[in-house]
Amino acid sequence: MAVGHRLSLHSRAGGPFGQRRCGAVLIPPIERVAQTGSTNADLLARLAGGEHVGEGHWLLADRQTAGRGRLGRGWNDGRGNFMGSTVVHLTIGDPSAATLALVAGVALAKTVAALAPEIEAQLKWPNDLLVDGKKCAGILMERTGNAVVIGIGVNLIAAPELPDRPTATLAGKGAAIDRDHFANALGIAMIDALWTWRQEGVASIVRAWLPQAHPLGTPLRVSEQGIDGYFDGLAEDGALRLRRDGGETMVIHAGDVELRRPVEEGN
Repeated sequence: MAVGHRLSLHSRAGGPFGQRRCGAVLIPPIERVAQTGSTNADLLARLAGGEHVGEGHWLLADRQTAGRGRLGRGWNDGRGNFMGSTVVHLTIGDPSAATLALVAGVALAKTVAALAPEIEAQLKWPNDLLVDGKKCAGILMERTGNAVVIGIGVNLIAAPELPDRPTATLAGKGAAIDRDHFANALGIAMIDALWTWRQEGVASIVRAWLPQAHPLGTPLRVSEQGIDGYFDGLAEDGALRLRRDGGETMVIHAGDVELRRPVEEGN
């Protein structure tokens, strides 16, 4: 690992990350390839083949030709954007692996806040980062054995067109961020977030995640079930709390959740 200097990863609303350790830090190892199908698929294949990929190792691609998001959606992207994957090796005593989506979300949001403080980016449960309500970044987790591969795609300069949701770029909001600089900052933020996840538990991650999210009361829809409601925060285990029109609260542990837009509410 190379030695670098810690960026301030404090959120606008405060938070523990970046405050715990100061001064020089170790930048996680970053492996770069010009083109591949999917960085997630590559790391999964290595792990399945018996190769040891250390925790914190990142695989970055300049171009990705078979990238994917949740539910098998395509997420191919071009040069200048961030497309990378890393590995977490689960150990005895770790919190639920599903909550690693919140860990990655916190690290991602704090990286964007540090490098583009003028942009009001917001997390959407369970694994998206939004700018002006449009998808700017996504997280995909896949597991093999006791290893979880976490893939993150960030629209730094270009946004792929998706059939079911609008997309945005950081450059479109005036933030010119070098891909490799972003990678270094995100790698450091992930180290901090993972440390908190393991040492302080999911509740601490939830507390760090909530200030980065869209406001309480934001209209949401759980797409698969067609359930509408309003964002009511997260449960202690990281599940989504969805308040219904009748006042009752549902707890959603898994699902594809989208913002309900005014045009939909008027239908």
